[in-house]
Amino acid sequence: MNQVKELEAMVAECSSVNPLPSQIHLPRTRINVAAWKRKSVHEKRGEILLSLETLVQDVKAARKLVESGCGSSMLERLEHSAKNYLHIVSHLSIKAEPGNVDSPSQNKQTQDIGQVLKYFGQLLKGRLEWLIGDLKDSCRREEQGFSS
Repeated sequence: MNQVKELEAMVAECSSVNPLPSQIHLPRTRINVAAWKRKSVHEKRGEILLSLETLVQDVKAARKLVESGCGSSMLERLEHSAKNYLHIVSHLSIKAEPGNVDSPSQNKQTQDIGQVLKYFGQLLKGRLEWLIGDLKDSCRREEQGFSS
């Protein structure tokens, strides 16, 4: 499902998409471990959802400005991939109380498709994987609670 490597390979073959015709907000990828541990699962999910929603919107806007061809096709695939993750994360069954979601106000913007793909991959391998690990841990705790 993670198509970042395939999309990175397409960049070399498709010069029409670099630079992008509009700015793309890069998702927040860094994790302050102490701050992450203090956040609820809802807050963590909310931050990831916000990053994915922004990415989808920005890529969609850029795609509208790119003429048909490899650039449009590549951006369409990136948009589709981000939407898939957005759908999955938004439908996670989480039993915790909702918390506050930090706005990604310090997000950088770029017109470099390579940077966009790099940060998208880091979001998937970082924050999303950490969230899945947290959910796995909470499921284990629930299972242990039922078996006691």
